[in-house]
Amino acid sequence: MPNTIAIHQPNFLPWLGYFHKINNCDTFVYLDNVQYTKNSFQNRNKIKTPQGAQWISIPVLSKGKFGQLTKDVEVNPTEKWKEKLLKTIEMNYKKALYFTEYFPKFQTILEKINSNKLSDICIEFLEWICQELAITTTRKKASELILSPDLKSTDLLIEICKINTGDIYLSGAGGSNYQEEAQFKLNNIKLIYSSFKYPQYDQLWKEFIPNLSVLDILFNCGAEAKNYLK
Repeated sequence: MPNTIAIHQPNFLPWLGYFHKINNCDTFVYLDNVQYTKNSFQNRNKIKTPQGAQWISIPVLSKGKFGQLTKDVEVNPTEKWKEKLLKTIEMNYKKALYFTEYFPKFQTILEKINSNKLSDICIEFLEWICQELAITTTRKKASELILSPDLKSTDLLIEICKINTGDIYLSGAGGSNYQEEAQFKLNNIKLIYSSFKYPQYDQLWKEFIPNLSVLDILFNCGAEAKNYLK
């Protein structure tokens, strides 16, 4: 029976396409053992406000830390980011149809977080969203797998697939820009690309904005959001 593996860095409250990818594989691996990418979706994302899309983020310590691994990135302890995040979410989504159902859960998770590691925080939120969207895919951290040292790019992805007995690798669309597709074939792994068309649904405020944080569709559509994952 085919065994599909998908791999991605643990992003911060990512778009629905991230969860579509998790939902359409057998095992999903949080890629937390690679170099952190500054100013990426690993510590920020966008929500909708009356003025349009706006960034929400977790401030991290990056000065003088070039090359640090994703799992080692620490949150800046001098900033009150939790309070700011809660206030921003509440201010912009309190009129959403399912706000009262999901915001208290979001707040509880946020307030219980005691780790100072960005990846731990992101994974905490990702696991919560997976639960709300009824995603049952097996999920693991790359840092907890026994991998050969110093593997990069395609070689790392292939080894993760092999360790998880995968014969199909589900890649994001952007993977075609850097992956060595021939290497997957040589290792008897079928490479396929995720194809996700962002759905249109009723949002607050003016015209529709796609590709926002999953919080947007959760607050606006509730449990129906899981119907867009197939």
